[in-house]
Formats: sequence, structure tokens, C-alpha cells
Amino acid sequence: MSGGDMVPGPQLVDKTALVCIIILFLLFLVALVGNGLIIMALGSEWLLQRTLSPCDKLLVSLGASRFCLQWVVISKNIYIFLNPTAFPYNPVFQLLAVQWDFWNSATLWFSTWLSVFYCVKIATFTHPVFLWLKRNVSGLVPWMLLSSLGFSTFTTVLFFIGNHRMYQNYLKKGLQPWNVTRNAVRTYERFCLFPLRIVTWTVPTVIFIVGTVLPITSLGRHTKKVFFSISGFHSSSAQAHIKALLAFISFAIFFTSSFLSLVLTASGMFPFGEFRFWIWQTVIYLGTAIHPLILLLSNRRLRALLGRGCSSAHGAS
Repeated sequence: MSGGDMVPGPQLVDKTALVCIIILFLLFLVALVGNGLIIMALGSEWLLQRTLSPCDKLLVSLGASRFCLQWVVISKNIYIFLNPTAFPYNPVFQLLAVQWDFWNSATLWFSTWLSVFYCVKIATFTHPVFLWLKRNVSGLVPWMLLSSLGFSTFTTVLFFIGNHRMYQNYLKKGLQPWNVTRNAVRTYERFCLFPLRIVTWTVPTVIFIVGTVLPITSLGRHTKKVFFSISGFHSSSAQAHIKALLAFISFAIFFTSSFLSLVLTASGMFPFGEFRFWIWQTVIYLGTAIHPLILLLSNRRLRALLGRGCSSAHGAS
């Protein structure tokens, strides 16, 4: 969902859309719990051990950014639902847009660097640059995290300037909320903000695709070799390769669907208030809710940390 592209309209939400909103809220709760469990598991480990592995630092950063993003999105949807005729670029919308732009960008970059980290660790290529990265990628993780926050801050400032200028233009023209048509706002966004959003979203997406395709290709090649070996499909090595392959594929599907949802929503194909808008939001949240659960179920260490944390809490009580 785009922070600066959702413009409220005067339509009333019908009963069918209300059902979608309820489903949307339930998916929001699932996503919130899933990311919260990841934060709790790795956060408790960080407090106990005073350190985290590079991969876990990326995971907990991704979980935290998604957790914050969920709250911003649900707050924005509730505000728009309760105030369908609110001024498109009033201070409340600008505040929510700033938070959404930052956490959305951070989530994209944390996901991208996580895919790059997995790619370097798992893929088997003999190029000198790749071998250098394999030896040094763990030391580069702090720079990955800092660059994610830096890129997110930079893009958020750019979007805020664009939104604020639109707001000032409407004030100068003396337009009232009921005279600001959705088409007028869409026209400005389509020619000014939309290209900027596409650029800032496409850069991490391209890096993510490269960082995902390479390990999928490598894992697929190794899985094929193991499958046709003497041990065959039921060997522990084959099972491990298949689980890793499925985890990468699911990660790629959910990231790609999230990117497409951002582009389609920002392009105005799903105007707020229409039934297809709420259907689209439900589809988006389905992936957002499922992926944290896949991470928890497919990562044995996360499950162990979470189980240990629950056991400790139970023993303390």
C-alpha cells in the first residue's frame, strides 16, 4: 500500500467490502503476531548473549520493520475508513505517509540484503568477486543495515517534500476538501511522484531478484544431483536442499507480489472505497501474514529460540 497514493473518496463502504476489511484486520493480526514472535525470539537471544549472528541481525531488523509497518498501515486504513472525505494531504495524512514511506523502504532494503546474504552463503560460484564476498559478507552486515536506514531516510525526505508541495499548492489555490478531485491528485502523482516511487522501489527489487535467482539456480542444480544419486530423494541432504529451495521460492513470490502491489496501487488501478480496492488489500496481506509464519516454521533455530524463551517465561512464572 502506498503512503502518498491513497486518496480518500466520498464513497460509502458496502457490506461486502466490510467483510474484506474484517478479513484484512485478521490478516493484520496474524502478520503482527508472526513478526512479533521473530522479534521476541531473536531479541531475547540478543539480550542473553549480548550478540547476534549477522543473519539474525538481518532477520530481526526485517521483523521489526514489518512490525512497525503493520501498525502504520492499519492506522492509515482506520483513519481513512472513519474519515472518507478528509483532505488528501492534510497534516495527519502527511504524518502517516512519512512513517509509511520510511518503514516500507526499510522493509524492502532489509529483505534485499537478507536475500543477498543467503545468496553469498549458499550459492557455489568460483568467481573471485563472489569468493571475496563469501569471506567478508558477515562483516558487511552492519553496513547493510546502515545503508538501509540511510536509503529509507533519503527517500522518505523526497516523498515528504513532494507531498508537502502538493498540500501547499492546494492551500494557495484556496481549494476546499470537497473540491479536490481524485483525478487532479492522481494526475500530479502520476507525473511527479509515481516515477520517483518506481525508481526507489525498483533498485532494491532488482538486487533482490539477482540475490534470489542465483541461490535458487545453485540449489536447484545441487538438488537435482542429489536426487539422481544413490541416496535419492529420501536422504537428509536432499530434504535439506528441497526445504531451502522452497523457502527461497516462497520468499521471492511474496517479495515480488509486494512490489507489484506497490506499483499497481500507486498507479491508481485500485481507487480507495471501491470493492476491488479491499479485495486487493486482502490479497496483499495474505502474503504479508504467511511469510513470517514460513520463516518461523522453516527456521529450526528460530523455533528453538522461541521454545526456549517460552520455557523460560513459564519457569519464571
